[in-house]
Amino acid sequence: MPAAAPTWDPGQYLRHAGHRARPFADLLARVPELPGDPPRIADLGCGPGNVTVLLADRWPTARITGYDNSPEMLDSARTEHEGATLGGGRLDFRHGDARTWTPAEPYDLIISNATLQWVPEHTDRFPDWIGGLAPGGTFAFQVPGNFDAPSHRLMRALAHSTRWKDRLAGTLRHDDAVLAPEVYLERLTALGCAADVWETTYLHLLEGEDPVLDWVKGTGLRPVLTELGDDAEEFLADYRTALRGAYPGTAHGTVFPFRRIFAVARKED
Repeated sequence: MPAAAPTWDPGQYLRHAGHRARPFADLLARVPELPGDPPRIADLGCGPGNVTVLLADRWPTARITGYDNSPEMLDSARTEHEGATLGGGRLDFRHGDARTWTPAEPYDLIISNATLQWVPEHTDRFPDWIGGLAPGGTFAFQVPGNFDAPSHRLMRALAHSTRWKDRLAGTLRHDDAVLAPEVYLERLTALGCAADVWETTYLHLLEGEDPVLDWVKGTGLRPVLTELGDDAEEFLADYRTALRGAYPGTAHGTVFPFRRIFAVARKED
């Protein structure tokens, strides 16, 4: 039986909102000017909308739609951010699943932040999304590239242990959830785009008790928490111990290295 879709917790996700927003800001800084006036923008996998609003700062008159398949995330985004923007644009949020979403109108920018790792074979969707761009439009995304980091390796090892393998087999993403940067470059240029692809490793300095566990409880651990429900505490106890060994605290906080992969692809005029 396929694993259940993760249940998302906007409050838990936003506990590290500042650190999570920085890669989006770095991605946005490399997006060129858009052809439309006002521009039409889609944020694919918008989550609680906390970074979607940054698009309105960059393009105040834009009509921006955030798409997500989580009712919890959409409720949070609509409550906190939906409506007219200060520059005369509009920000709204709709249900949309990146596995099937296809543009119904031309977009000047389709952007996705830390979402495509949840979409198997996501490069197969690139032709539809680039095909839905206006001439001179841009497709930009950022995905985590840390699936071989201790946080993920320890999680997978515990999930595949004798205690948990019957319940968690196939639940977690594997290290092929994202591709190498050069593969993204090849796929995007093959579609006729001028592509800029790069990677960055952030050294997040986290505060508090067990901050790496607190971080992954908002993202990568969601499938486990969804699957185990009330039984998750036993899993968390063992995982917490393993993380403490892999990410020891210091007098200034806990260092959490996090590699990310970025791509900006501009469609021909």
